[in-house]
Amino acid sequence: MSNVKRMWLLLRTVAILVVGGIIGAAYLGSVWLGLLLGFLVSLGLFLAFEARKGGGPGHDEYDDGARL
Repeated sequence: MSNVKRMWLLLRTVAILVVGGIIGAAYLGSVWLGLLLGFLVSLGLFLAFEARKGGGPGHDEYDDGARL
């Protein structure tokens, strides 16, 4: 992973956690709950972006996962 991509990943994660903390404090009554929701959103985005990369060597483009 390049340094630029790693920096954007860290900035996006920190931004989502800060927004989650603010939303948690303002609307949910608990900063920790907001941070937990922010962490889960950040983790979901990370997994989605990593799954999109796929298609490496040995990847069968016609395999939709329905076959055993």
